[in-house]
Amino acid sequence: MRTGQRDFNREYLELMTHLGMKPRTIAVGQKQQNGTVEAQNGAFKRFLNQGLLRRGSREFDAETAFDRWLEQGLTQENHRRQARLQDELAVMKPLPVDRFPEFKEVTVGVSQNSTINVLGNRYSVPPRLLHQSLRVQIYENHWVVFAGQTWIQEMPRLIGRSPSCHRLPPRNLVAGAKTRRLGSLSLSRSVIPDAGVSPSLRGPASGPSRYRGDAAYLRLLHLAASTQEADVQAALERVLEAGQVPEPDRVRELVRPATPVVPALAIPAVELASYDALLGGLTQ
Repeated sequence: MRTGQRDFNREYLELMTHLGMKPRTIAVGQKQQNGTVEAQNGAFKRFLNQGLLRRGSREFDAETAFDRWLEQGLTQENHRRQARLQDELAVMKPLPVDRFPEFKEVTVGVSQNSTINVLGNRYSVPPRLLHQSLRVQIYENHWVVFAGQTWIQEMPRLIGRSPSCHRLPPRNLVAGAKTRRLGSLSLSRSVIPDAGVSPSLRGPASGPSRYRGDAAYLRLLHLAASTQEADVQAALERVLEAGQVPEPDRVRELVRPATPVVPALAIPAVELASYDALLGGLTQ
């Protein structure tokens, strides 16, 4: 029977159970019951937005820098509510001190493309793990994958669920592409995300041009894996802006490191008399 109420999020229920608390919802059609909380949240969002405007930029050097800035804002706003907070704490019960799990774990299988699907997003793993089952520990901002008890890799977690959202290092793809046609993978935009790269290289979906496109794309992947992905991406953008086809040799020329110049060093003549003088002073 439908009650008009939405089910609680599973992770939220796990937290409530851990804390020994019972969740509850507002009455149907009584949205004003959340008015105080919603008003405070809205006010704090406006406070943060004003702080960003005064700061002059929404860019931060790192996530930790943003966390510090946000914590300063929380401290500043909460400082004005200490009296009311003490009133609330006086009637609250102590919470359990047991540590809440920082991650949840899922078991996933490795596909024939050496990828795994975690919460709706695909990630690549080393091809040697093909068709195995892996354990993935999902944290707030990253995940860690294990084969049995063996650590495999750690990568940033992708937020959201989208079949086009991948986290695929070119090194993994290049290693696995030796045993399959790269054209069978719809992964081009995840590794080299420029939309014009794949159509320019691959050409028809079948026939001789198809295999030529696969080979060219594989060479680009190998170039990204053996040099710097950012340099390859920048070179691709330059080629496409010039209206040229991003052939691997053309891209390679743009990312080729400059030939090092070996400086000519003058070898000074060695004066052995100075060593004789030194040794003579030590024996006296």
